[in-house]
Amino acid sequence: MRPLRLDMSGFTVFREPTTVDFTDADYFALVGPTGSGKSTVLDAICFALYGTVPRWGGARGIGNALAPSAAEAKVRLCFESAGDRYIATRVVRRDGRGNVKTAGAGLQLMPPGFDVTKLDTGMDLEDLGEALAGTPAEMDRAVLEAVGLPYEQFTSCVVLPQGQFADFLHAKPATRQQILINLLGLHVYEEVQVRASERGKTAEAKLGVVEQQMGALEDATDEAVEAAEAHLERMRELTRTVEAAVPGLRTAREAETAALGARDTVDAELAALSSVRTPAGLAEATGAIVAARAAAEQASREVHAAEEAEEKVRGELAAAGDAGSLRLMLDRHTELARLVEQEEWFAGKVSVAEVEYRDALSAAELAQAEHAGAQQLLEQARQDYRDAQQRDRAAALRGHLVAGHACPVCEQPVTVVPEVPRESAVRLAEAAGNAAREAAEQATARWQQRDAVARNLESDLERKRGQYEHHLSRLAEVRAAVAGLPPVEAVQARLADLGELQGQLERATAAVRAARDAHRRAQAAVRSAEDEQRTAWRRFDGVRDGLARFGPPPADRDDLAGAWQALVDWARGEHEARLTARAEAESAVTAAHDSTVRAYTAIVALFTEAGLNPPGGPAPGVTRPGVSASRSAERGASVADAEAGLIRAAAVTAERAEAAWQRLVERRQQAREAAEQRDALLRESRVAKSLAGHLRANNFERWLLEEALDLLVDGASRILRELTNGQYELMHTKGEFFVVDHHDAGLQRGVRTLSGGETFQASLALALALSEQLAGMSTTAASLESIVLDEGFGTLDAATLDVVAATLENLAARGDRMVGLVTHVQALAERVPVRFEVHKDARTAHVERVGL
Repeated sequence: MRPLRLDMSGFTVFREPTTVDFTDADYFALVGPTGSGKSTVLDAICFALYGTVPRWGGARGIGNALAPSAAEAKVRLCFESAGDRYIATRVVRRDGRGNVKTAGAGLQLMPPGFDVTKLDTGMDLEDLGEALAGTPAEMDRAVLEAVGLPYEQFTSCVVLPQGQFADFLHAKPATRQQILINLLGLHVYEEVQVRASERGKTAEAKLGVVEQQMGALEDATDEAVEAAEAHLERMRELTRTVEAAVPGLRTAREAETAALGARDTVDAELAALSSVRTPAGLAEATGAIVAARAAAEQASREVHAAEEAEEKVRGELAAAGDAGSLRLMLDRHTELARLVEQEEWFAGKVSVAEVEYRDALSAAELAQAEHAGAQQLLEQARQDYRDAQQRDRAAALRGHLVAGHACPVCEQPVTVVPEVPRESAVRLAEAAGNAAREAAEQATARWQQRDAVARNLESDLERKRGQYEHHLSRLAEVRAAVAGLPPVEAVQARLADLGELQGQLERATAAVRAARDAHRRAQAAVRSAEDEQRTAWRRFDGVRDGLARFGPPPADRDDLAGAWQALVDWARGEHEARLTARAEAESAVTAAHDSTVRAYTAIVALFTEAGLNPPGGPAPGVTRPGVSASRSAERGASVADAEAGLIRAAAVTAERAEAAWQRLVERRQQAREAAEQRDALLRESRVAKSLAGHLRANNFERWLLEEALDLLVDGASRILRELTNGQYELMHTKGEFFVVDHHDAGLQRGVRTLSGGETFQASLALALALSEQLAGMSTTAASLESIVLDEGFGTLDAATLDVVAATLENLAARGDRMVGLVTHVQALAERVPVRFEVHKDARTAHVERVGL
């Protein structure tokens, strides 16, 4: 991964938009005073890619991304990895409750040869490249594929933590072993051991459950399945036999039902003939219709007489005149009296309003005169103020006059300098002007107030004059209308006569309604008597129609009582003739019942022979001798259900046998599957215990650490030879580090005896070797194209600093990586070709590129 351009806005100390252009910066330094924001540039690179920074302590420290009092922080990194160019962007915002959250994250793949200066055009990233991620979760996967390193390895391979690898060089073997475990991720084997132990325990627990299941399935044997299958075949044979025998039972039952129907038919005929009776009250109903018709004719005559009396009174009322016209005349007389009485009241109100208006108009004219005078005084005060300003300016010039010298205004010689007034003329004129202004404002307010009162009273006067004129106009109209009308007394007398005639008409109308009600009641009585007679005939016809199959005699439609008596006598004779047929039908029912019993007994014997209890139910016959017809019908329905129950019982027995056989087959299969599962769990338990036992031993981890340390030291020794021009190599014995000095006959020296510059060279070689090892362990293709050292160089002396500078120059000269360092040491920074100077003012930090 090689950074090309970094844009920050609102990020920690970089409150204002800031751009760092790494283009062609193969060897650079971030320089500036302590606290200026040098390390923050590296933090922004880590944050843009992984959303966190090493010194923040994890993702929970995201609130550190915001500059003080800023609501949003945005970081955008353009970088190159394995020949492709990408842009990573992250945005952090603070919501209304003060919580800081990631508001946006994205990764774009730029087209080949993408120019980073296009980012200054304001073009949308979606228009510049292909979107690979648009959420924080998608960013984790996409960045890992693009860079090839997870966050922990990136901060150990590309951005090296300050001082960590010098500690690694001088650490004790046990401490170095733990560092290797953490950096190389060897703790994964411990997790494998724990998971293997847990998997073994889980397999044992499942094994116990499976063995319990096998114990519950011991009865599911092949012999039990064969016995169940044989029982099933016997029950199927019983079902077939019962189904073949039931039709015979059904035929016997149908014959019994037919005999029972014939007997019930005779019983029904006897019951119908014996039920014929003459209705009670038949003679009274015949006489009631005659009386009702006579009463109806009398009520009709009374209605005609009441209607004639009402029509007579209505004619007299029409001849007496219109009551509405008389009331209208009376209203005219009343309105005239009221208008005459109100005339004097309206005239008085107009006179009072005229007096009030004249008084208010005089007061308004007086206030207007006072207003004009106050305005003149105010204008005079303003002129006095302007004159006073001139006098004060002239007095101010007196301080510059000298007797015997020329006046600067008129250029005449000054003989005597006038005395400067003690009091300012402007101040005095201003006081007088304020008093005049206040008096003018008061006079204006009084004039406006009195003028408004006068205008309101004028409007009120006009309104009252209009009301008075309207009253006089209406009075004239009413007098003209009353001039041709009769006197009030005559109108009132005519209204009284009309009231008396109206009362007579109302009484006559009530009499008509009463007569009509009585007539309606009489007609209703006639209809009721006729309905009763028709009901009696319908009842007769219904009884006779019910006996039509027996051939009843014809009826006389003019004599209801005679028709009933003839029908009753005929029915009694027919009843006597059918008693013999009833005895023969009863004998046929008894014979049919015996046949049904024999057929049912034969079917029950089939269940007994099969070793089963016969199904319960009613007696096999439809009826028995002496049982009533209604009870026989109910029992016939129950026996039909019993026949179906016999077949159903046999079928249910076969179904149960089949279900028992099927359950045994399924349980036998479950037992076989449980045995296979038990064998698999036994194998899994043995493998998990064996793996956990091997990983629990320290030899495996010790072997891994030794192999990792050998590879690390070999790689570091190769790099150290290049950095020191072949002078030093690195080796280890029993966990301790040594340096071989080829300029001193291959002398071995402990790393603690090295100078500051030599220590830095050895630590840097270890750092580079370790970064290559971590990249090799990555799950994707890592691209190690840059390395940035955030080291503290301020404690080194001049000689050591020179060695460090030469070492970094050699590293940069190799050309396989971009090399960057963070320092505030000026002597070291001056030897770096490209410098990014970082400084901070009261508001924000700034970055300026210096050099090539």
